[in-house]
Amino acid sequence: MLRLTEVKLPLDHAEGDLQAAVLQRLGIAAKDLLSMAIFRRAFDARKKSAIVLIYTLDVATSDDAAVLKRLKHDAHLVPTPDTEYRFVMQAPIAGQHWRRPVVIGTGPCGLFAGLILAQMGLRPIILERGKAVRERTKDTWALWRKRELHPESNVQFGEGGAGTFSDGKLYSQIKDPKHYGRKVLTEFVKAGAPEEIMYVSKPHIGTFRLVKMVEQMRATIEGLGGEFRFQSKVDDIEIVGGGADAQGQIRAVVLAGGERIETDHVVLAIGHSARDTFQMLYDRGVYIEAKPFSIGFRVEHPQSLIDSRRFGPSAGNPILGAADYKLVHHSANGRAVYSFCMCPGGTVVAATSEPGRVVTNGMSQYSRNERNANAAIVVGITPADYPGHPLAGIAFQRELEQRAYELGGRNYDAPGQLVGDFIAGRPSTEFGSVLPSYKPGVHLCDLSPALPEYAIEAIREALPAFDKQIKGFSLADAVLTGVETRTSSPIRIKRNDDDLQSLNTTGLFPAGEGAGYAGGILSAAVDGIKVAEAVALSMMGKLHSN
Repeated sequence: MLRLTEVKLPLDHAEGDLQAAVLQRLGIAAKDLLSMAIFRRAFDARKKSAIVLIYTLDVATSDDAAVLKRLKHDAHLVPTPDTEYRFVMQAPIAGQHWRRPVVIGTGPCGLFAGLILAQMGLRPIILERGKAVRERTKDTWALWRKRELHPESNVQFGEGGAGTFSDGKLYSQIKDPKHYGRKVLTEFVKAGAPEEIMYVSKPHIGTFRLVKMVEQMRATIEGLGGEFRFQSKVDDIEIVGGGADAQGQIRAVVLAGGERIETDHVVLAIGHSARDTFQMLYDRGVYIEAKPFSIGFRVEHPQSLIDSRRFGPSAGNPILGAADYKLVHHSANGRAVYSFCMCPGGTVVAATSEPGRVVTNGMSQYSRNERNANAAIVVGITPADYPGHPLAGIAFQRELEQRAYELGGRNYDAPGQLVGDFIAGRPSTEFGSVLPSYKPGVHLCDLSPALPEYAIEAIREALPAFDKQIKGFSLADAVLTGVETRTSSPIRIKRNDDDLQSLNTTGLFPAGEGAGYAGGILSAAVDGIKVAEAVALSMMGKLHSN
């Protein structure tokens, strides 16, 4: 099998043109092309009048070796790399006893950690403080429709994690030499994702499909001996030894209500909003440090505007779909402002997990056919902006979220402002051509009190600068909605580079977004696989030493 890259064709090419291009590139007859599969399809839209599709293909010929030899100087033709996933442990050692590993959290990281452990025969116990995904969905809609917040069942907490209510993006910039990402996509397809996620350059799924996939993954894990426990919040962990200069060892987790589960291996796959769990871990002496994150607003434009600016006359082409964007501006005050979690054809959603606070996030369905595009426009901040305690970033987030609640009217409406008014520094009083999608509602006001002055200043400078990249981005009627504070975890639960265990707590494996080691569905799922492998290797070592 051969991997052929950089096969370029016009956006509107005919069905047979791809095979013709392959035959021409390889210099072979049609009878010698045994098979051809698309590994990746991207597009180049820099010339809007002539958008080009770029294919990476896996092909089999009647004599691969001869083709490679003849085209040995073609850098875009190589043997197809082996991307098959291989387990570090096929099955437990017969007759040996071990305490079952525990996974805390059922977001992408926890699900994939649980799946890999189950596929290796290690029968994980998977704990989730929230509810199963369909019950959780009902609770989430209760906030959006009725202003009823369920603190343990919402956008942040419950089966599937925060990524369930998102655009369902499945791409990342992480380095992945072992092709873990391919394993993630393969398992998602098995669980019901469209097969196109295996080859499109920016795959996504959307909320409704994610719900069904999460349920299917749960069924798979349970069929392999894994055990799910919902509404099972971990209130404490038992650590023996430890202290200021000593290494502790996990012995058990303790659930709300007092149930104790003995274990030597805990995958800590909590999300970035598990603030009470962060506090508990800190109180137990687990090493935690503050890390940078970002704060800002959601901005909404007509999706048709973004499509026309990005794709020109090809806007609306089904292969291109709804257009996205990625923008960065370095402001005069030294702050970086950038777009984050862009949701084409999506909605802005209420994402708080705590009473008396307002948090925004973005969500899209697979179709991406809502009228507005939205993205977070955020400012990078560092621990220098919230100095002192390792958990000071949490207090900082809460302060901004409470302020947003008050500006919105203390009823879970979000504070909002038109972009033109925000840039001019005047309060907004009525909506224009862009109607916000946030539910339960948006209360127009002056957003300048919602964030620190340096952030307001930087965003005010960035919006006109973004207009130079996407004409119309600073559209006066575009809507800003606040606040966006849960861009990433404000802490990192540091782990060793070799065995992925906590720096000072043996048997504790910090993982995913909440621990500060991922950002998004794919990277979190990949981290779950890595940590599951580390758990298996640790268990193998313990079995061999017994």
